[in-house]
Amino acid sequence: MDAMSDSEIIREKLDQAVEILEEKGVDVWITFVRETSQVRDPCLDLVLGFDLTWQSALMISRTGERIAIVGRFDTDNVECVGGYTTVVGYDQSIRGLLMEHLTRLDPRQVALNFSEKDPAADGLTHGMFRTLTDMFADTKYASRLVSAEDVIGALRGRKSPTEVACIRAAIQDTEAIFQRIGRLIRPGLTAREIARWFHDAVAEAGLGLSWGDDYCPVVTPGPDAPIGHAMPGDFVVQRGHLLQVDFGVRKEGFVSDLQRTWYVLEQGETEPPSEVLAGWEAARRALEAGRKALRPGVQGWEIDQAARQTLTQAGYPEFMHGFGHQVGRTAHDGATILGPHWEKYGASVDGVIEAGNVFAIELGVRVPGRGYIGCEENVLVTPEGAEYLSEPQMALWTI
Repeated sequence: MDAMSDSEIIREKLDQAVEILEEKGVDVWITFVRETSQVRDPCLDLVLGFDLTWQSALMISRTGERIAIVGRFDTDNVECVGGYTTVVGYDQSIRGLLMEHLTRLDPRQVALNFSEKDPAADGLTHGMFRTLTDMFADTKYASRLVSAEDVIGALRGRKSPTEVACIRAAIQDTEAIFQRIGRLIRPGLTAREIARWFHDAVAEAGLGLSWGDDYCPVVTPGPDAPIGHAMPGDFVVQRGHLLQVDFGVRKEGFVSDLQRTWYVLEQGETEPPSEVLAGWEAARRALEAGRKALRPGVQGWEIDQAARQTLTQAGYPEFMHGFGHQVGRTAHDGATILGPHWEKYGASVDGVIEAGNVFAIELGVRVPGRGYIGCEENVLVTPEGAEYLSEPQMALWTI
């Protein structure tokens, strides 16, 4: 994405942030950062799009004001974004300017980027939090600090049309690479060799990976290879076995996250054996049950329950992870998770689905002696339900 397009999205998100602050009844939201090339607040991608050096306060008010207080040598870059009504530079200390604007706005709540349930809303470091509370210590604002998690969750989750178009483009490139490499896969290859092909294809296309290259893609051939976030190893593609790949690309700042599954035919076989086909159909039905339950106003755990019950009622073990997570600027994009009420997910599964959310929905089953079937697609929540952004794999692919 060029700088102009990137700034366009930032301006869209800043406008959206003002609307969300009004909706949530929050007066001021501050993203407070420094040396972001070392420790980067995830919200910086939403409200600015590039790194800052000195202590910087990006303030958004429900009145519509957007105030950037940054080091003097960052002011020109911030001005170029075009989304801030006031850009102020400083030389020695941010304290005076920050307190001047805060006093003028006189907010009843000051929302900051800390959260116990959403990592995408937890970008304020402990040290920077202490710096702020020291500045506020003798003021009435010390008792008005609240978490910005609801604001950030809505802002990050409600994808603009431009953001959806970027995600769709990343998905299309991912699907093209799956098709290209799928034609090359044959018995005797190792997971590590197949992963290298994916890396080469990404580099040739000038793309990035959706997550770390050590396990993007995840390549799972046969019944003995580990599933999940496993690094590709020396497990070999063999006839009579399944091959599952979990992969996504980063394009112009947005990512995809898809899984595809093949069955390697035995000599003389024209289709997969019945137990493999049964596992595939059960996984697909469960995925579709979850997608059909995914609509605005429903809580995350309810979507997971619809998919999980469909799979277990078909006689398969429940999957030991959540059914879905948001996708956007990262593969796990924060806020509401489509998952069960397990302690590790906390309150994230109680979040309410909203139109504009983009989710990766996923589950799988093991077929004894054959391997793992993984189904994962990317969907957009609309006012009516959830539509596929990816071209869903409706049938098990064969090699």
